[in-house]
Amino acid sequence: MAHSIESRIVIHPVLKARLRALAAIVAGTLVLGAAHADEAWPKQFTIGYQKFGTLIILKSRGDLDKRLAAHGVTVKWAEFPAGAPILEGMNGGSVDFGITGETPPVFAQAAAGSVVRYIAYEPAAPAGEAILVPKNSPLKTLADLKGKRVAVAKGSNSYYLLVQALKKAGLTLDDINVAFLKPADANAAFAQGGVDAWSIWDYYYAAGQAQSGARVLASGEGLIDNHAFFLASKDEIAKYPEVLKIALEETAKVDLWTREHPDEAAALLSQQVGIDAAILKTAIQRSGFGPKPLGPEVIAAQQRMADALYALKQLPNAITVQDAVVTLPQ
Repeated sequence: MAHSIESRIVIHPVLKARLRALAAIVAGTLVLGAAHADEAWPKQFTIGYQKFGTLIILKSRGDLDKRLAAHGVTVKWAEFPAGAPILEGMNGGSVDFGITGETPPVFAQAAAGSVVRYIAYEPAAPAGEAILVPKNSPLKTLADLKGKRVAVAKGSNSYYLLVQALKKAGLTLDDINVAFLKPADANAAFAQGGVDAWSIWDYYYAAGQAQSGARVLASGEGLIDNHAFFLASKDEIAKYPEVLKIALEETAKVDLWTREHPDEAAALLSQQVGIDAAILKTAIQRSGFGPKPLGPEVIAAQQRMADALYALKQLPNAITVQDAVVTLPQ
């Protein structure tokens, strides 16, 4: 049988060994390069969100999902009833990124082994939460809350509003009967007369005013800052800073669109949460818009809140807010 030309070529043993070594190096380099490419982007990015605000609009529009899909990243959207459970999930390793009011991060940081980190904030929106009473309630002043049953979500930004409102009236949490209820349960209790007052944030606040004629006993104005904070897991920041930067970039675009198109944003939200668009527009107009890098004044405001809650024995230990603040690499 005739031999092919290739079969008649004799390769010197030393050259053959070198070629094999070179092939191994090239193959290893390709594998290493692929591994590094995979390491730059997670397979899944889990976002904790609530039934109001920028993130649910971002979810609806799909812009972030599309941008991250180009890098092989799947976005998982996890809905929560309030901010505190989002950060509990983050500390437990099931949430990578989210936004909450000002109080949940303080409680989350106080938890042992906390991985929650601040990466940006939205400007103060004190008008976006209030203590409500039924329209026919005899309660007229904050001092009238003494001995009354007040609903609030534990560890929420409205929890701190309640603390500060009571302080202004010369009262403490010990002077009232606190009913720790999730917003949906609190709404039902409020509507049925199961509680005398309700400390709550938008959109529930706007809905209470519009649907039942609830009166505002006190809004957050003059009592709290009510910043919103963008937070991420320490591990996510260390491994995938680019993902978080993209998330903030897309959030900023949606925030700008929402501020400039409140009617359209309200209509989009209405489809998601089943609440009248007019109510949601009211809530949008009381919101702050960001995200923005954290500065000394915002961090100092968080520290004052943390110190106040610790002094009231609401936190298990004192914390230094700055320890949980991270600036993403440019």
